[in-house]
Amino acid sequence: MSKSQSKYFLRLERGPTRSGSGRSRRVGWLVCLILVACTLPPAELPQPAIQTTPLPTATSAPEATPFPTRPPYNPGELVDYTAQTGDTLPALAVRFNTTIPEILTANPNIPGDATTMPPGMPMKIPIYYLPLWGTPFQILPDWHFVNGPAALAFDTQAFVETQPGWLKDFNAYVAGETRSGAGIVDYVARNFSVGPRLLLAVLDYQTGALTNPAQPGNLDEYPLGYVNGNNRGLYLQLVAAANQLNHGYYGWRAGELPDFELLNGELERPDPWQNAGTVAIQHYFAGFMGAAAYREAISPEGIAAVYQNLFGDPWADPTPHLPGSLRQPAFQLPFEPGKPWTYTGGPHTGWGTGAPYAALDFAPPSVKAGCLESEDWATAIAAGVVARSETGIVVLDLDGDGDERTGWNIFYLHLATKDRVTVGTALAAGEPVGHASCEGGTSTGSHIHIARKYNGEWVLASGTLAFDLEGWIAQDGADAYLGTLTRGSRVITACECSNRASQIISGE
Repeated sequence: MSKSQSKYFLRLERGPTRSGSGRSRRVGWLVCLILVACTLPPAELPQPAIQTTPLPTATSAPEATPFPTRPPYNPGELVDYTAQTGDTLPALAVRFNTTIPEILTANPNIPGDATTMPPGMPMKIPIYYLPLWGTPFQILPDWHFVNGPAALAFDTQAFVETQPGWLKDFNAYVAGETRSGAGIVDYVARNFSVGPRLLLAVLDYQTGALTNPAQPGNLDEYPLGYVNGNNRGLYLQLVAAANQLNHGYYGWRAGELPDFELLNGELERPDPWQNAGTVAIQHYFAGFMGAAAYREAISPEGIAAVYQNLFGDPWADPTPHLPGSLRQPAFQLPFEPGKPWTYTGGPHTGWGTGAPYAALDFAPPSVKAGCLESEDWATAIAAGVVARSETGIVVLDLDGDGDERTGWNIFYLHLATKDRVTVGTALAAGEPVGHASCEGGTSTGSHIHIARKYNGEWVLASGTLAFDLEGWIAQDGADAYLGTLTRGSRVITACECSNRASQIISGE
């Protein structure tokens, strides 16, 4: 297992869960900045365990088509590559086992400060051959993986009702209400920002949810193969699936998942030309299927065929959701000017466990530790319209259409019910969103958690498109929640300890 892979799987197993306590100490302003840590709602945090026996598919598939192979390229040989949505130079360098300077030398038209590559742009990549490259067959485009613009015209409930499978008659009590099978799919799709059609295809491939009227007998147990006492039932199994799919997608997107292992220890190194959506599905099935079932699942006769049979060819109408040269708008810090908040959490999961590391945490000043009601306001980091407001959560939609699947959206977590803004409220930058709290998850102290999405894709808090808040740039640390905010020569270090070095003041 490579060093980067080992680090990635450590993140997967440990997730963002943290615990701790802190003592009040007097710092500046005669107030105390309290240690805080957070986890997301327990129902959203199952830890997937590996299923050691292959799961049957809903229907028997024909023998999988043999996969084509790549030749053993000469070191540094230039190969043709067409930029795909969301490609960045750091990730391409990892995938092709090369360096950013070598890519820039081969493509002098690309500026050194480039963010995302324009989809469809021809490139030359100096490649350094690695053995065991996987299949170049692409299962699903990225714009169908995320819950973004490609999902706007899809009505999950209406579609499920037209299908003969058991899902249309299924319901369960989830997150405070009884939901239909389609409602559960939409709920998971919204929280994890994974396309609802992909979740339906996974359910059908593994359980016949849309095509088989006979309900499986294990729906109260582990129908998708994630065997853990906390993962029982269809809803939590689907949560585990969405979480694992995101691990693969954003791990590949960030250049942190160059390879992974199958159950038998066989190394799977995704083809350098692969897209993130395909790698996500490969990584998902590798987690619980034997080698033969895995090869079938990722073949043209596997889940790709199920998806196409249900929804048509996803590649037929190319709608890349991440443009070239994507830039973040100007953002303020998410609290009122003049008061010292604490940077308590560097890049960590936006939702779920592990990747994507899309979120940052800030805590307001307080005189006591713990989950106390804060009178200090969390504020809008930019102008927008509130697209979602529910327990602990506000989503601020910056393009004003009220749909968090399009354009830039800001996800706030741990906002108190009291004074929380309502859906449809138009906010200017700096206007109140709500008060920091522990609502919407488990936390050791009142704070807020913020993350960005663009066209349904979680935008990583560090890296090529790092969070920029009043010129403070987020950088990763050695693990989740660690890291810094840097502006010029000044560095703020994230710390649960809420010390002076982790204080930050908006408007300075």
